[in-house]
Amino acid sequence: MPKVNLTRLYVYVISLVCAASLVYVYAMPPESLRKSRDGIPFFTPPVAHPDTGEPLDLGDLVRHFKGE
Repeated sequence: MPKVNLTRLYVYVISLVCAASLVYVYAMPPESLRKSRDGIPFFTPPVAHPDTGEPLDLGDLVRHFKGE
């Protein structure tokens, strides 16, 4: 009967659980990971300033127009 190395088994199980958790969160992210409190998606590209053309963070632009 082969001897089971419990330490190696423990490492494999923990690695599998971590990998499965990361895949789950990446595939079906919770609503709080999709948008900020202002309703802006987190992974948005910068927007161009209409006058100067410099890149602006969309969050800064929203906060400016909200008066914060």
